[in-house]
Amino acid sequence: MRAIQDIMRSAPVIPVLVIDRLEDAAPLARALCAGGLKVLEVTLRTPAGLPAIAAMKVAAPDTIVGAGTVNSAAQLELAANAGAEFIVSPGLTPAIVQAAQARNLPILPGVASAGDILRGLELGLSAFKFFPAETSGGAPALKALEGPFGDVHFCPTGGVSLANAPTYFALKSVLCVGGSWITPKSAVEAKDWATVERLAQEAAQLST
Repeated sequence: MRAIQDIMRSAPVIPVLVIDRLEDAAPLARALCAGGLKVLEVTLRTPAGLPAIAAMKVAAPDTIVGAGTVNSAAQLELAANAGAEFIVSPGLTPAIVQAAQARNLPILPGVASAGDILRGLELGLSAFKFFPAETSGGAPALKALEGPFGDVHFCPTGGVSLANAPTYFALKSVLCVGGSWITPKSAVEAKDWATVERLAQEAAQLST
């Protein structure tokens, strides 16, 4: 099983993708990969989410495609069966974490407090999604958590943009960030893959 930290280190930004039309999955994956972003999070917010996981992996074999917005162990099973290579959930529950561990799937659960992180550590985790990042205090809040949790790594997501991402990358605990700004809805609806590739190239230049 690939460690979640290795996945997080594979690209500075993980695009958080909401796929409305399955036909968009393949060209979107190719554009993001061409721009240098090879770790993709396909959210399970639409009916196209699950089939998009396999479609993206076929279209861009070099990518690592995971499932996001996984809210239950049952959803995790569906994502695993669809070929998801890692799991992202908005929060942390033992049921979801243990389902991922039973499947040998790397998981990045959402945390927003010290209590959340402690529960994750008790389950054997050491990497988390800091979510929702900006409304949970942003980089200053995450910096404060670095003190008591010096060996923990984070992927801040939620309100992160090209403009504020550097404030997160300045923190030693941050391995990558998650964001949706790379795939604006207007560009996807217009099938403007050149714009997506350009935004991915900009994002790929960010680093810790």
